[in-house]
Amino acid sequence: MKKFALSLIFGLALTFTSGLLCANDTNVAVQAVSRMDAKWWADRYAQKQDIVQKGDIDLLFVGDSITHGWEGKGKDVWAKYYGNRKAANLGYGGDRTEHVIWRLTEGKEMEGLSPKLIVLMIGTNNVGHRSSTPAQTVEGIRKILDIMKEKAPKAKILLLSVFPRSAKPQDEMRVKVNEINAGLPALADGERVIYLDFGKKFLAEDGTLPVEIMRDRLHPGAEGYEIWAQEIEPFVVKYVDGK
Repeated sequence: MKKFALSLIFGLALTFTSGLLCANDTNVAVQAVSRMDAKWWADRYAQKQDIVQKGDIDLLFVGDSITHGWEGKGKDVWAKYYGNRKAANLGYGGDRTEHVIWRLTEGKEMEGLSPKLIVLMIGTNNVGHRSSTPAQTVEGIRKILDIMKEKAPKAKILLLSVFPRSAKPQDEMRVKVNEINAGLPALADGERVIYLDFGKKFLAEDGTLPVEIMRDRLHPGAEGYEIWAQEIEPFVVKYVDGK
């Protein structure tokens, strides 16, 4: 009977371990997925490779369309805050965690770089495209951080909360983004990785998201990028300017 019980316990443990491995295997958020089949994306990747290969970058932004938007609605704010700094924007519209993982690994997008500060925000498209759960998305962000720490061992990483989206606090996408953000503080150690959440700065007192800040309730306008720049400026001054 004792032998049977031990066999049963071993079997259950093996099943549980296998289940975890299978769950990880099926979590696309932690895999490396290319978007090179999209011409605009491939063109942007080539453009960014030209910048990366020149090196000499102190401040690196990595993310999706919200980061990409520094070159659109945020371009004047970028010029104001980062025009005289050695900054680069590696934001790609529509990217999810798995695409950033591809860029950093197979795409070698950080090869040869030694940034002083990396600003990372990613994850809204994982839930927005319904490709991943919030928990899976957090695991994707964890993997990105691990890769960044390996690629740029001297860099500080400023991990931003995913910006609020949708009009109302109870909207499905807002709730899912909040669930992602709830898992992010555990990824930061306050030393190499610093977590910063200023999402409430975009919101009205009742928690709604004004169109003046994000016209489509997802992508910031110029005022939103100004808020972003102001909130991270103390970290840029400290870690990039060394003041």
